[in-house]
Amino acid sequence: MRSSKTSDAKLTSLFLDMLAAEQGAGDNTLDAYRRDLTDFSEFLARGGRGFAGADTQMLRDYLADLDSRGFKSSSVARRLSAIRHLFRFLLNERVRNDDPAAILSGPKRGRGLPKVLSISDVDRLLARAKSLGEAPGASAPQRLRAMRLYCLLEVLYATGLRVSELVALPRSAARHDARMIVVRGKGDKERLVPLNEASRQAMADYLAAMEALKPEKKKNAASSKWLFPSFGESGHLTRQHFARDLKELAASAGLAPRLVSPHVLRHAFASHLLHNGADLRIVQTLLGHTDISTTQIYTHVVEERLKSLVRDLHPLAEK
Repeated sequence: MRSSKTSDAKLTSLFLDMLAAEQGAGDNTLDAYRRDLTDFSEFLARGGRGFAGADTQMLRDYLADLDSRGFKSSSVARRLSAIRHLFRFLLNERVRNDDPAAILSGPKRGRGLPKVLSISDVDRLLARAKSLGEAPGASAPQRLRAMRLYCLLEVLYATGLRVSELVALPRSAARHDARMIVVRGKGDKERLVPLNEASRQAMADYLAAMEALKPEKKKNAASSKWLFPSFGESGHLTRQHFARDLKELAASAGLAPRLVSPHVLRHAFASHLLHNGADLRIVQTLLGHTDISTTQIYTHVVEERLKSLVRDLHPLAEK
């Protein structure tokens, strides 16, 4: 039983790392998830089970236990949300081959709107990253790191990739003639994502700087299959590392770090497309959402655009 709890603790830690890196979750959110999942783990442990072995009935029993303890519906809904997120993560990471929380229902809760950066905010981030790469007093490694960050930003804003998809891009994505890249997303599903000129140029400049840095690093970069190689276990830049670099960049650009994360930039990509007239189904395809309901968190952008079109173009709007 103790080894099961240890396993749950490790899985919780990995899950929270993902939330921090991909969704920009703050300390309070992470603490709440940790408390909720610790309580859930302790409930499962009483039956000799852990996250890896829990079934749907055990999850129902846990929700009933919360009710018997006098939890409010909002608290039960939050716990259920944490459990659903956890089991989706375990499924995506292949810790499990099923999702026992998929068919559970709980108290209805309104879904908050995603945090979105304005176009000018994104421009400030890009301009700051580019200036760091061109700083005359910077060393070659410092310039390379800044160019890598600028490249990551350009590609992320151009494509709306998940951070896990972005950091694991193959070196072949930077082919000079590439107009589209093949991305392997959740569930090993592949999709085509277009690149713009700015992202292609950023990749080309970054690769050129990487190969020109030092002979030994040039050899390592040339032999790596990753666009953003590292010496870690994965062989490529981690999503946590990118998230930290991005928050440092936000601070230096005069933006609140707590409002900036790779996931927020993914939201910016989708929101800015929709604001400029893109079809919701097209954005769904680009983001790699299997279900249109996931993309519908952006419908407020579409609604605002429709209102502005009527206000600006209808002949009786000003009467």
